[in-house]
Amino acid sequence: MEPLLLLAFVVALYMAWNIGANDVANAFGTPVGSGAITFRMALVLAAVFEFSGAFFAGGNVTDTIRGNIVYPELFAADPKVFAIGMLAALLGASIWLNLATYLSQPVSTTHAIIGAVIGFGVVAMGPAAIQWHKMGAIASSWIISPLVGAFFSFLIYHILLRHVLHHTRPIARAQIAVPLGLGAMTCVMFYSILQAYYPRALHIPKSQGCWLALGTAVVMANLIGVAVWAIMKRRCNPDKPLGEHSADVERFFSRVQVLDACYLSFAHGANDVANAVGPVVGILQGLRGTVATQAVIPAWVLALGGFGIVLGLATYGYKVLEAVGHKITEVTPTRGFAAEFSTATTVLVCSLLGLPVSTTFVLVGAIMGVGFARGFGAIDLRVVRRIFVSWVVTLPASALLAIVIFKILSIWYL
Repeated sequence: MEPLLLLAFVVALYMAWNIGANDVANAFGTPVGSGAITFRMALVLAAVFEFSGAFFAGGNVTDTIRGNIVYPELFAADPKVFAIGMLAALLGASIWLNLATYLSQPVSTTHAIIGAVIGFGVVAMGPAAIQWHKMGAIASSWIISPLVGAFFSFLIYHILLRHVLHHTRPIARAQIAVPLGLGAMTCVMFYSILQAYYPRALHIPKSQGCWLALGTAVVMANLIGVAVWAIMKRRCNPDKPLGEHSADVERFFSRVQVLDACYLSFAHGANDVANAVGPVVGILQGLRGTVATQAVIPAWVLALGGFGIVLGLATYGYKVLEAVGHKITEVTPTRGFAAEFSTATTVLVCSLLGLPVSTTFVLVGAIMGVGFARGFGAIDLRVVRRIFVSWVVTLPASALLAIVIFKILSIWYL
């Protein structure tokens, strides 16, 4: 095996390890922080859903990182430059993520790799090599998505406070709120999966597939909502004394929150594994002497990325789990549910609209929204300030690291 290709596989595994160490806290930071599950249980669930998402659904991720930041056709005359540049971007982003995780800062792996690719592209072919019009849409999503996540989490938790937790019969209200929340989550999840599956499987127009997916999602949501309502109706006592209601209500939402985290974990594995293995495809093509606009990620490469993600969470993910789960604001199962549900819904809607968003940005914004619903003083602004600074620094830091590494690799291999 060519040394450069072997190095690419090692760096891809390192990048996947960093994604697991830093980004998996997006899904399980709030359940762990709220006490809904232990870290060990989060590790088991994340291992299953992250790897499944990466292996079974990761191949459907578009080539945004490889083909929509720089113009690949500019490297057609010398594809090896493209391969070395992608390797430099992968290594530069990985080093920055490793440093951010060491400092317990939840940064975006997507932004790190985007910054790194921009860095090598500018140095290799000049500013004209960057597709700046697409970068404008990406940059706007960095601002809009956390604000949307914060708004929805604020709204959901405010409703829970007013109509469930502070109601005179909170358990009776929880018997309605929990099935509604679980049904809504089921509806969004099924629609996001089936709207892409139906047109391919049934060979029907995409518009018809979307309506069929919506109908199926609504039916499934109602079935699950009614089933959960019946179970809670049989097992709960709505006339329980007011002083004893809090633990029961939080327990109800802790179960829904864990399911929400599992789904978000699957979606994260399916999408973010491309940040680690997507550039590997560009490296493979560059070493073979071609730079195509579309490429298929081999299954074994997806498996490598999924394994690296799980390994990163198991060995180093506790640092960011603690930062996301505990330090921004005090988290309970109801607050965690509001944050997780808002994050998942925002990310899925933006994905359906074609907007590239960061799960990290949206989740931190959602947790802040919950904090605002409790009162501005419930938020630790020092932690928020540190997180925002790390976000701002990520793009240029990754770009600078990629430039330095690209220059070094160019001396050795060009």
